[in-house]
Amino acid sequence: MAAPAPNPVELRRRAESLAAGYPALLAEAERVAAVVAQGVHGRRRPGQGETFWQYRNYHSSDAATQIDWRRSARGDQVYVRENEWEAANTVYLWRDGSEGMQWRSSKKHPTKQDRATVLSMALASLLMRAGERCSVIGESERPRSGRVGLERISRRLAYSDGPARNLDGDIPAYARLVIASDFLEPPEIWRTRLARLSGRPAKGILLHVIDPAEREFPFKGRVQLRVPGISKLEPILVGRAERAQETYKAKFTAHCEALDRTASRLGWPLIRHYTDKPANAALTALYVAMAGTTL
Repeated sequence: MAAPAPNPVELRRRAESLAAGYPALLAEAERVAAVVAQGVHGRRRPGQGETFWQYRNYHSSDAATQIDWRRSARGDQVYVRENEWEAANTVYLWRDGSEGMQWRSSKKHPTKQDRATVLSMALASLLMRAGERCSVIGESERPRSGRVGLERISRRLAYSDGPARNLDGDIPAYARLVIASDFLEPPEIWRTRLARLSGRPAKGILLHVIDPAEREFPFKGRVQLRVPGISKLEPILVGRAERAQETYKAKFTAHCEALDRTASRLGWPLIRHYTDKPANAALTALYVAMAGTTL
């Protein structure tokens, strides 16, 4: 028996609910990108291309075909004409969409997922302005650039469920990756995932997004701790949360250090960002780190 057709009114309600947060996320991403763009240097550099970059003095190691004879004829110095590097790279983005990423300890802070989404969108905006192509891992879209490309990539980032299986998606060799997550799964799981990505070969950056309560454990008295997304598990009851603070903080620090070691072994920069801090600093760090991820 065929299932009844969905009610059009209900479908519209669902669609409007899903889309409600998208304009705000994109507006925030573009605001952050605009601020950072004013404070960082562009990615222009000399190389293979057709766009004029600069003149420089001729060196004995340069081929005669590189000499700009028209410019050199104006004086006694021989000049070489350099063109701008135009071989655009492809950057693949993944934003974790697990249940835990949708948590926040206070209404004053964004959820970890929203902050990861904003930073991923903003980084894509900066990269596309510099002529790079971007795509969302596992979302079956070709890499894109330009304003229309940014719109499509941003929608993917905003609406994607961000499942871990997307990291098994088709990624070409020598691509550059940006992985945004709270990385709260056991270190060995992430070690395996990242080693598989690195072996393609690909090189990337890790964006570790943390709610401040996950770092400080500021709770007092009787506290129930639940595992997000796993309703079948009984909550853990902590009678005097303040007594568990030091033990918790030691374990959290050890967890972060294990992730640091994994990133270091792979040669991937790790950017750690707390959701109670401005997004600008994290985006600047991501953008600067991206300049050093060429293979």
